[in-house]
Amino acid sequence: MTKSEFIEIVAERINIPKSQAYEVVNAVFDAMKDALIEEERIELRGFGSFSIREYESRHGRNPKTGEKVKVDSKKSVHFKVGKELRERVDVLNNYN
Repeated sequence: MTKSEFIEIVAERINIPKSQAYEVVNAVFDAMKDALIEEERIELRGFGSFSIREYESRHGRNPKTGEKVKVDSKKSVHFKVGKELRERVDVLNNYN
């Protein structure tokens, strides 16, 4: 699903114009981005949580040359799926 498709679904479900749904979706995503930039944890019960994880620097390997290279430390967004969503997706596994 693309962001445009997501906006269309939101507009249809709550019966508002697409332009309004666009503003709502962007406001939600902007608020989430701002919180993550501030390294705040975001918890959406039943869906999951987003947090920032910090990774130490380490030694890696260039796959093309095999040469050892230093990989700098970094921060990355981590998503942990919520129990309700995990259970609903697990149901799909029983049908495959």
